[in-house]
Amino acid sequence: MRIFVNGEQRDVENAPTVADLVAALGLETRKVAVERNLEIVPRSLHAATPVLENDRFEIVTFIGGG
Repeated sequence: MRIFVNGEQRDVENAPTVADLVAALGLETRKVAVERNLEIVPRSLHAATPVLENDRFEIVTFIGGG
């Protein structure tokens, strides 16, 4: 299925949920914020939120430092 992540088109096959998508991208669920079609997806709903054809995601990774 075709989706968009941070403005780039991607074809994904094994990402039925936002949690699966984050894992497929090699990201740590606890360290990302996900927006799906202009709406923030709360971390508690990542496993229940489906990834659908043509969805548009913005994924931001938190980086600590000082």
